[in-house]
Amino acid sequence: MTIDVPRIQARVTELLAEYGIPSAAIGILHDGARTEFTAGIKNVETREPATTDTVYQIGSMTKTWTALAFMQLVDEGKVDLDEPVRNHLPGFVVADPEASAKVTPRHLLYHTNGIEEAFGDPAEDDDVYERMVENIADAPQVFPLGHTHGYSAALGYAILARILEVHDGKPWDDVMRERLFDPMGLTSTNSRREQVDETRAATGHLIRSLQEGPIVTPMDYLPRAFGPGGNITSTTREVLAMAHVLLNEGTAPNGKRIISAGSLREMMRSRVPVPDPYMFGPQWALGLIVCDWHGETVYATDGSTVGQNARLRLLPDSNTAIAMLTNGGPRESFYHKVFNEILTDLGAVTIPDLPAPDTTLNLDLSRYVGVYERPGARHEVAVEGGKLCLTLVLDPMQAEFLQKPDRITYELLPVSETHFLMPPADSLEDTQTVAIYDFTNGPAQYLHTNSRVHPRTGPA
Repeated sequence: MTIDVPRIQARVTELLAEYGIPSAAIGILHDGARTEFTAGIKNVETREPATTDTVYQIGSMTKTWTALAFMQLVDEGKVDLDEPVRNHLPGFVVADPEASAKVTPRHLLYHTNGIEEAFGDPAEDDDVYERMVENIADAPQVFPLGHTHGYSAALGYAILARILEVHDGKPWDDVMRERLFDPMGLTSTNSRREQVDETRAATGHLIRSLQEGPIVTPMDYLPRAFGPGGNITSTTREVLAMAHVLLNEGTAPNGKRIISAGSLREMMRSRVPVPDPYMFGPQWALGLIVCDWHGETVYATDGSTVGQNARLRLLPDSNTAIAMLTNGGPRESFYHKVFNEILTDLGAVTIPDLPAPDTTLNLDLSRYVGVYERPGARHEVAVEGGKLCLTLVLDPMQAEFLQKPDRITYELLPVSETHFLMPPADSLEDTQTVAIYDFTNGPAQYLHTNSRVHPRTGPA
């Protein structure tokens, strides 16, 4: 099967205008052959076109790179995925004694460690990850160690990075260059903003209304604390080089072995369930999301910064990878439409739709009612007019900038006893999915959405 690039490029251009996203760079690896194309502009103020050499922020896709470097330590026999972190960081301590003593690298890779992201301000110096580990001595547990999945945006992978630093005797940024970027022959992939060629960099954008159109992000880059979990910048070509490693038993396009075939199998096959299986996938592996597309296993790694977005899907059964980097979004429906165009051309399996609500369910709505929150995120679930509703409480400054109310209420439509659809509140949103679950003590104990978990903190 061949890809009709002019047709898909024209379709992407239409969709960019429809969604208010300035540009998209797309790369496809299929049976070893690479196809790349772009549409749109790098910056709405300069109007400079995006090219296949444009560098984008890939956000949390960085975690897959950090996981690859960590699996090299495993290959070298320097660490074991199931030994305590304390074996490598003797001073490691959090508020919970059990988590302090028993948290392992596998917990961190899975996002099942449960440690709150309470690392304070570790500054921007080379000791940032050492300071993050020191700063969490009083960090509470969001949930007991290993109890559920709850995405860690920065902390979990910063701890893994600190273990890498201790073993290699150098900052994480240098570890990544020496272990991955240089051996793979990558010249456009960096972990520090100072290393980025600004003449090639895409600018991030946000959208408050389709009438106004995209505006330049007020936050050019994430703090360095997010480094191992979110600060790599790259091109579609070099993201596909990582995809090649994942599809070819740990070997880079230049023939260099990056990790052993055994470690790659461990990355993909070691998994935990995700409470909300619909938005991304039903399981989380070691640095990868596991999706089920109509019975076919597909692996995913995604990322977002404030105004940029990255998507990578790996289809081992058809020896295919698709990467898309944008300087606006994220919008699930945009990604679905673009990828399904490409997948259809390739004769590959397409992305499944969300499930339909189950109107036959007769739920005791009182079991879901309550406040579920973490620092910076509050969800209030209540019954209104005989229907279950979720009110999202926004930070007042964020709400003001985005020109939104600081309280937005959504209806929850049940799919099962624990899963709900959350239809959009306005045209700039897509339907989201929510899991409300764990009834061991009566009412639900956790709310899980967008991979993040929020414990019940009280009645509505």
